[in-house]
Amino acid sequence: MSGTPIDATGLAGLRIARAEARDAPELLVLQRACWVAEALANETLAISALHETLDDVERGILDQQTWVVRDGPRLVGSVRGTVAGDAWEIGRLMVAPDLAGRGLGRFLLAWIEKHRPDGVARLELFTGARSTRNLRLYGNAGYGIDRTVNGVAHLSKPAGESSNGASG
Repeated sequence: MSGTPIDATGLAGLRIARAEARDAPELLVLQRACWVAEALANETLAISALHETLDDVERGILDQQTWVVRDGPRLVGSVRGTVAGDAWEIGRLMVAPDLAGRGLGRFLLAWIEKHRPDGVARLELFTGARSTRNLRLYGNAGYGIDRTVNGVAHLSKPAGESSNGASG
């Protein structure tokens, strides 16, 4: 099994690694499983993650810094980041629904923050305006809501403020 063991309470046995093209099919399935709950919470199917194709996910792996977490052979989490102007844009933070609430989301957020490139001034992300669990996670990590547009909350914080939970 490749990847780095996650050294965090409650996450023993999980490993994190950079995503590869061969991860795309499982990543797409996990993405759909995770964003169905977001669609229900926000009462909309107009969520780009629900409409991406396998080609889109493969392109995302190539174009963005994408990390995957595995529990043995099973892909159970992922996050990605990309430079957008002077910001590190964090996206597609996802945890298998049956593992939610164990700290993997916090870990992934801290991990991608830590792996941002030098020179970014801000960390940015977005979520559904009614996604209370996500808003609580991001708020606890120091993110503030900049604006809400069409049911989407846009959040940010200065790049120097790291979240807790990542090692490696």
